Amino acid sequence: QVQLVESGGGLVQPGGSLRLSCAASGNLFSIHAMGWYRQAPGKQRELVAGITSGGSTNYIDSVKGRFTISRDHAKNTVYLQMSSLKTEDTAVYYCNVYPIPYDYWGQGTQVTVSS
Repeated sequence: QVQLVESGGGLVQPGGSLRLSCAASGNLFSIHAMGWYRQAPGKQRELVAGITSGGSTNYIDSVKGRFTISRDHAKNTVYLQMSSLKTEDTAVYYCNVYPIPYDYWGQGTQVTVSS
């Protein structure tokens, strides 16, 4: 059974930081590359960052240098450290398999960047 539980979102001012966490099913986490995705109001869901089981990372251009994805194999958890947040980062953030996500999505975690 697939389980993806995101947490850590909230309201933050521009320039602030947040750390998102995603607890994933053990089988899912151990064999797959994992990614963070986001969906802003009125927009399609997009990939933000991905990390392979070996730790190689990839980011979309708009978050390079500001976001860092990491994973803890012992905890079956993937993280997204977000810094220098901008209003355009406002979205619901989800984790899933990367680069082709499963059809199943967790509830996501809302990130709102506003002054």
